[in-house]
Amino acid sequence: MPRFLVVGHLVQDVVPGGFRLGGTAAYAGLLAHRLGWEACVLTAGAVDPPELAGVRLLRLPSLTSTRIQNVYEGGRRRQFVLARAPELGPDLVPPELGGCDAVLLGPVAGEVRPETAALFSGRLLGACLQGWLREVGPAGAVRPRSPSCWQADAVLEHAQAVFVSDEDLAPEDVPAALERWSQAVPVVAFTRGEKGAEVCYRGEWRHIQSFPARPVDPTGAGDVFAAAFLIARHEGADPWEAARFASAAASLVVEKEGVEGVPQRWEVEERLRAYPEIVCR
Repeated sequence: MPRFLVVGHLVQDVVPGGFRLGGTAAYAGLLAHRLGWEACVLTAGAVDPPELAGVRLLRLPSLTSTRIQNVYEGGRRRQFVLARAPELGPDLVPPELGGCDAVLLGPVAGEVRPETAALFSGRLLGACLQGWLREVGPAGAVRPRSPSCWQADAVLEHAQAVFVSDEDLAPEDVPAALERWSQAVPVVAFTRGEKGAEVCYRGEWRHIQSFPARPVDPTGAGDVFAAAFLIARHEGADPWEAARFASAAASLVVEKEGVEGVPQRWEVEERLRAYPEIVCR
């Protein structure tokens, strides 16, 4: 029985000269493994990526993998979905996985059906909302989708924590969405890159600043934050301590290209010791 389960597509990120492994499932599953947890990824795609050695992979075979191109301009990211593997629903989850210690739903293009959350009611369930807050337009261009346009209740009534970034919401949607989610879910984390994160626990909002880093590639920071937060919570940290642990882990992943930057536990602990002044306040 794996202790940590991620449900979502592994992604072929388009890079010069080819593809690179990406997606919430890749970053979160690999982080759990490197923190010493037995990890499992439930996904759909065409290949088993060698970068996930040590992570149990349950892959629905597909003729294609989800393929995304990220374009960074002026500190902002534009995305294009070029291909999409089949969706993942509750019927594809083996019954024994319902007993995992922590579960993260991590859709990148709406592929995880919201009703999947009900399988993990009563567990430490987290959800990265980005994949439900995107719509794909002409030429695969991704744009924010109004939070009112997806089946939020099917996820919110079972989740213990939800994670969303400032790239996932239009600015005008942020206040109302965060207010609604914070009333429905014990923990809401709104990550803002170099500006840190706003974390709400049972109605109380606090800010955690980002840890100093030498950024190379910002991809995956939010995914690592989410997985690290859930693991820290299960290991006994309170929400503010878990946010500090998650922020430290996220600062490390951006210092290398792709999943190569996903840190080991000792690296996270070393960064925490180096900056004792950074706390969630």
